[in-house]
Amino acid sequence: MQLVAERGEQVRQIGEEGTATDDRVWLELLRDGLMFDLVGLEPGKEVALPIIRNRFDIPEIPISSEFEALQLIPGYHLAGGEGTLPVAKALMAVARDLVHHFDSIVAIVWPPSESVIGRRFFESVITAWLDGGPFPALGLTAFRQTVDGALQSVGLGFWIDQELRIEPPLSADTVSATRLAVRLINQLVLVGGTEGSERIVAPDGNVLVMRPSRNGKFVRVWRE
Repeated sequence: MQLVAERGEQVRQIGEEGTATDDRVWLELLRDGLMFDLVGLEPGKEVALPIIRNRFDIPEIPISSEFEALQLIPGYHLAGGEGTLPVAKALMAVARDLVHHFDSIVAIVWPPSESVIGRRFFESVITAWLDGGPFPALGLTAFRQTVDGALQSVGLGFWIDQELRIEPPLSADTVSATRLAVRLINQLVLVGGTEGSERIVAPDGNVLVMRPSRNGKFVRVWRE
């Protein structure tokens, strides 16, 4: 995860309290007994932004010389558990706290969904999730239209090792299909994905079929 901040502002100044080795400077942050490293602090090496294809509540991607990126990553003792829900949720909590305390942070970049998320939207949806609300599917996942007309999630695989596909013609109405996908993603993250076939009722009353693909990499949804 990257935090995009105004260059030279107070976020990088906290590096004075961090640890340095060679060209790397980092600060260790503790949340719920889990340690996370904030890297990219002065005077260490800067962090590069990953590919960004989706934007949430931010009109432009802040990649000019006026901005710089910091990276928030799980500590070495969490190696192998980065994708587990408790660790990922704690990571989001730390990022939310940093956004809350530092006005110079303008956006969050979440690589699994290739998304950049505006600070106000990120703080709002993550706080709601941490307080027991729905999973923030818009941001921590994104959506793209496939060549065959399906609406497919981007980044859900980080959370459940599966991506969601709303199949045509159910996907023809992009707005309705996205709303349905958001609801289903919340449920899928709660249960950790799906291995069997289910019949579900859509908000409009239609009966839908939800079933994993043959290779198990996708959760496919279509009208019965």
